[in-house]
Amino acid sequence: MESVGVIEAAAEKLAAEAGLDEDQQSHIAMAVREAAINAVLHGNEYDPARSIHLTFENTGTDLIFTIADQGRGFDPDSLPDPLAPENLLRGAGRGIFLIRSLMDEVHFRQLHPGTELTLVKHLAPASGKT
Repeated sequence: MESVGVIEAAAEKLAAEAGLDEDQQSHIAMAVREAAINAVLHGNEYDPARSIHLTFENTGTDLIFTIADQGRGFDPDSLPDPLAPENLLRGAGRGIFLIRSLMDEVHFRQLHPGTELTLVKHLAPASGKT
């Protein structure tokens, strides 16, 4: 868990270097932080023998953040809807909901073992170009 703050800061720095405004930088940092926390707590079950693997990339058109854990994996579609009345006071599913609302694309891939989560933020084309 000690590295989550470093991961969050690196994501925010990449967003700043890409020219995104402070709100967008904050949204990206929050989504990446939540994904890293999920990988450590839920994926790796807080097992210090397991690690998470991260890649951050600026393609010029997108910022792509990939976080993979070494856990048992899960089906993201099986998470309860956190906005359903019966789930408003439950914590399950809120992190993925938050990540999906802050990023332009979110992709899950089952690894063996683990889950890989890819977060994508589209960069606006520079003004004046056609």
